[in-house]
Amino acid sequence: MHLLYPAVVSALLFSVGVYGVLARRNAILVLMAVELMLNAVNLNLVAFDVFWRDRLHGGQVLTLFTIVIAAAEVGLGLAIVLLVYRNRQMIDVDRLRDLAEDRAPGKALDPPGEATPDWVAEGAS
Repeated sequence: MHLLYPAVVSALLFSVGVYGVLARRNAILVLMAVELMLNAVNLNLVAFDVFWRDRLHGGQVLTLFTIVIAAAEVGLGLAIVLLVYRNRQMIDVDRLRDLAEDRAPGKALDPPGEATPDWVAEGAS
């Protein structure tokens, strides 16, 4: 097997993933682009493992670790996206600049018991 074919396919997949991360505004599409880049790396790891005929199969073992990390990243990423959508009703990455809610500068948080935020009142019912 020639090493050039999987290396070119992997470079193309990685390039599409980088374009997806840089050009997309939807958070779910950005997560999919990151997964595409991780899969390109996995393809390279397995191709070089087969090419060098490693007896310990280090490339394939590292690929399994990468798959586990990618699964954890997707789980956490989707949980964050769902929480952001629940609180802001949008997942546009360009419009999410800060993690805090919009407040007047210098205004402290409400003391407990005075004003209940809308999201607490909705969750209680």
